[in-house]
Amino acid sequence: MSQLSIEIHNEDGSVLASAADDVQANLVYGQAYAPGDAIVVKSDEDKVHLMIQLDDAMNPGLVYFSGQEYRLPIPFGEKRISYSPKTFSGEKHVLRVRLATEEERSAYRNLAINEYDHHENQVLYPHAHANVETRGEAVFAARNAINGNVVNDSHGEWPYESWGINQREDAEITVSFGRTVVIDKVVLTLRADFPHDNYWENVTLAFSDGSQEKADLIKTHRPQALSIAPRKVESVTLKNLIKSNDPSPFPALSQIEVFGRELS
Repeated sequence: MSQLSIEIHNEDGSVLASAADDVQANLVYGQAYAPGDAIVVKSDEDKVHLMIQLDDAMNPGLVYFSGQEYRLPIPFGEKRISYSPKTFSGEKHVLRVRLATEEERSAYRNLAINEYDHHENQVLYPHAHANVETRGEAVFAARNAINGNVVNDSHGEWPYESWGINQREDAEITVSFGRTVVIDKVVLTLRADFPHDNYWENVTLAFSDGSQEKADLIKTHRPQALSIAPRKVESVTLKNLIKSNDPSPFPALSQIEVFGRELS
């Protein structure tokens, strides 16, 4: 059995609270978080699928744990506003981690959702990264495009966080899965704060197997599903983003979903 643990660390690295068990671990933390605090998830096995819920105001998430320790710094200040204000607030917090069931792991699903992603994350997949984020602000970070939130009729702090490209013509965003998966559909939800926003008329999906597919998009607030030939990949990159002739210089992405299954 895998040994799983959840710990709360302070800025000095001291353990403020912890819970451990095989198969699952549940922690109730009865204090307010302070700047410098972090949630740490550990497993004595790597390359496992976990169901995690690291705050009771966040959704449970099915993730692929490729290492043996994941650290989530508690966001404060500017970094906090891309999360619900209920998240990480108050003086009582419930955190849960367990092994995913075979039924959960093998289901056809969106493989590109991870509400717990952040810039420094390199072990909890999927992970999103980009070559630009508008002004380096948290509300325009790449992680926002895989957090499951498709509210897109405005821009800025939660619930309107998005991936912003700072008007870069060469902007790219990549979703890495941390292992090989089989995919057959990509769904894009563009930010649709019209007329503030522009939109992309054409985009390219570049896959880690070396293949590419181009797709035409329309001006809409609705998700746009792009069926693709099934392929085995470790990542997908959205690139060559061609904006429309609308006067706004601000196209942006609210969400990218990538549907498929585990390889085995």
